[in-house]
Amino acid sequence: MLQGMTAHYLTQTTFPLKPGDTVLLHAAAGGAGLLITQMAKHQGARVFGTVSTEEKAKLAREAGADEIIVYTRSDFEAEVKKFTSGKGVNVVYDSVGKTTFEKSLNCLAPRGTLVLFGQSSGPVAPLDPGLLATKGSLFLTRPSLAHYTAAREELLYRAGDVLDWVASGELKVRLGKTFPLTEAAEAHRELEGRRTAGKILLIP
Repeated sequence: MLQGMTAHYLTQTTFPLKPGDTVLLHAAAGGAGLLITQMAKHQGARVFGTVSTEEKAKLAREAGADEIIVYTRSDFEAEVKKFTSGKGVNVVYDSVGKTTFEKSLNCLAPRGTLVLFGQSSGPVAPLDPGLLATKGSLFLTRPSLAHYTAAREELLYRAGDVLDWVASGELKVRLGKTFPLTEAAEAHRELEGRRTAGKILLIP
């Protein structure tokens, strides 16, 4: 539900995707990334996803991503410019933070939006807002699920969509690994080491 509703507010509200929009999505094979990809494609967007391995590239493609960038061997900024003929994308959904931030800004088309919804590589350094103007009158936001489900009606709307889409098969949830609750520390190490794809479950 956490990642499902996060994907929902990102694609439906923070930057409401419409047919023809272009998206750069970091960590495209992660639990949230796979859901965001599916929702973005449902909205008619073109999705460029970054991943660390070929195995994760396969998962992102299966979720519907149009182009995959294996960032361990290619520069994602250069690839995005190539895919868009130098124009850049309308929105970047970035859960990585520190190590991707500057290049994420560089990947945006004028008046594009950078949506930071996590910081797996660490927090972004302080920013002079003037930078957004010099790079094309860009928008920058740091949303949180709590603010997008503050009213019960909105919580029910988002949860209802996510559960309905899963029930109908329109949205597929990938179970990556399971761990007994006693091995929760190992599950965290897997997450921190970016060795996961899809959801991790802890079994009591």
